[in-house]
Amino acid sequence: MCGIVLVALALSGAGFSQNGIAELRQRFAQESDPVRKAKKMPRLGEAEFKQIQKNVSGEQFTDALALLRQYRGEVRSCVQGLDATGVNAVKHSSGFRQLQISLRESLRRLDTMIPLISPEAQSGFIEERSSLNEMNKHLIEELFPGPNQPPTKPRPPREEEHH
Repeated sequence: MCGIVLVALALSGAGFSQNGIAELRQRFAQESDPVRKAKKMPRLGEAEFKQIQKNVSGEQFTDALALLRQYRGEVRSCVQGLDATGVNAVKHSSGFRQLQISLRESLRRLDTMIPLISPEAQSGFIEERSSLNEMNKHLIEELFPGPNQPPTKPRPPREEEHH
C-alpha cells in the first residue's frame, strides 16, 4: 500500500511540475514587453531545468533535449526582444541582467548534466549548450562592453566636427 501511495505522489508531483511549466510558459508567451518578458525567464528556466534534470536522471534524453531546445528558443526570443528595444544595457540593465544571470545558471546546470548523458545523446545537448553560451556572451558584451568595443549607438557628429 505504501508503494502505491509513493507512486501516486510521484506522478502527481510530475503532473504539477508540468502544469507549473505550462502556466509559466503561458504568462511568458502573453508578455509583450521585452524587459518584463526577460524578467519572467528565470522562473520559467528554473522550472524547465528541473524537468530537464528529471528527464536526464530517468534517461529520457529525447524529452530532455526537446525541452532544452524549447528553453533555448525562449531565451533567443528574449535576447532578440531586448536587442530590438535599442536600450543601452549598461545604463538600463533591467531585463538584460536577469536574463544573463539565469542563462549563466542554466549553463552551469548543463555542465553538470552533460557527463551523465549517454555518449550517443550528448551531441544535441552540446550543440544547445554552445548556442546558449553564445547568447550569454552577447548579453555580457551588452552589459559590460570592453574599452575597444564601439558604443552600441554611434553618436551623431557635432557641427564643429565637420570642419
